[in-house]
Amino acid sequence: MRIARHLVDGQPALAIVTDDGLATLQTEHTDLPSLLAASGGDLVAAVGAMGTGSVTPLDDANLLSPVGHPPTILAVGLNYGAHAAEGGREPPSVPIIFNKHYKCIVGPGDPIHLPAAAPSMVDYEGELAVVIGRIARAVSAADAPDYIAGYTIMNDVSVRDWQRASPTMMMGKSWDTHGPCGPWLVTGDSIDPHSCRLVTEVSGEVRQDAKTDDLIFDCYQVVEHLSTAFTLDPGTIIATGTPAGVGLFFDPPRLLKPGDEVSITIEGIGTLTNPVIPEPIA
Repeated sequence: MRIARHLVDGQPALAIVTDDGLATLQTEHTDLPSLLAASGGDLVAAVGAMGTGSVTPLDDANLLSPVGHPPTILAVGLNYGAHAAEGGREPPSVPIIFNKHYKCIVGPGDPIHLPAAAPSMVDYEGELAVVIGRIARAVSAADAPDYIAGYTIMNDVSVRDWQRASPTMMMGKSWDTHGPCGPWLVTGDSIDPHSCRLVTEVSGEVRQDAKTDDLIFDCYQVVEHLSTAFTLDPGTIIATGTPAGVGLFFDPPRLLKPGDEVSITIEGIGTLTNPVIPEPIA
């Protein structure tokens, strides 16, 4: 099942993605965290019990991030073997975790801003993202699938000089518009997250092409690691890391510039595309 979020008469609404387009769900919930909390994490059953209203053809839809207001965004650094190698780093022995501020979230088609403070140091990172379905605390890797609502795509846009200025990385990872997410959520019963092909293109040129079986810590191990320390609330997004091919490590670096378009495709999910523009001056 694919669950999207889109604008209907100027207001956000949840929908099922069908062959005909987006079938808007008849529910008071307009974002996934509240629906997940109300359903106890059983998204398939909850959605299956709902009726649907109008159908919007996909070409006419104004898609939003499937999770508009996550309780938190967590991310894993250096989590693909080939990505660690391209940066001259040893594979980590424990997951490297950092935060992205929730205000970085934008949806499909929304522009990525090149900030005026660092316009030439912005990079792309195509990532598989986990969305937590129910309250998770001290969850084992074996049980983690029961706590995952589904998967989506995130572009972990990174301002490289700001990222390297602090060991926490958050300031380089959290600029407004630097968390494109979508195009929708695919429920966990319809995808194997550890055997997907991930391809990132910049203006039609393939920059990243990898399989998620290169993850050092898989999705379930990451949930176990995080939930050992603290509670994960429904709707929490976990970006699981990016494969080799980021712009920083080309020689010379190939960072984002105005007019670029970044498309990230993950097998079994879809494609997330966002244009790149200079930060608008208010």
